This record gives sequence, structure tokens and C-alpha cells, in this order.
Amino acid sequence: MTGDKERILIIPPEKLSPDTLRAVIEEFVTREGTDYGEVEVSLETKIARVRKDLTSGKAILLFDRQDQACTIMSRDDPRIRGIISGD
Repeated sequence: MTGDKERILIIPPEKLSPDTLRAVIEEFVTREGTDYGEVEVSLETKIARVRKDLTSGKAILLFDRQDQACTIMSRDDPRIRGIISGD
């Protein structure tokens, strides 16, 4: 992702309606490959955790213009360092 500043947009979560934000988070936490370990975690708990991370700035919401898809990543993920301004 590094070097894709024109392709990747950072979407502030507060810019989305509550319903849209929930839908984006729900799609993210129910994706194949988002395993939470051996202990079963409810959908509501997963959504609440991701919402908290987005609100606190620990995670960021990204929109890929080319793929027309959203994803959520940790602000510390090295793959996005070139996208986050000031980092």
C-alpha cells in the first residue's frame, strides 16, 4: 500500500452515518480470515472493539478507489505508513 496516496483515502469514521459505519465494520469483522482465536466472540463485541479502535485513532478506515472497497487497519501497520500524512 505504501506509495498509493492517490489511490487510498483515509475516511474519518465520524464522516459516515452511524448505519454506514456499522455496516462497514460488520463487513470487516465477518470477512473470511478475521479469526479471533479459540474463544468465540460475539458479533456485537467484535463491532464494539473495532468501533472503539476507530474512535480512539488506534485503527483507521481506508477506502481503495481502484478496488472500490473499504478496509480497517491498525494505525501502526507498516503497510500504510506512506499513506498516513505526518507519519
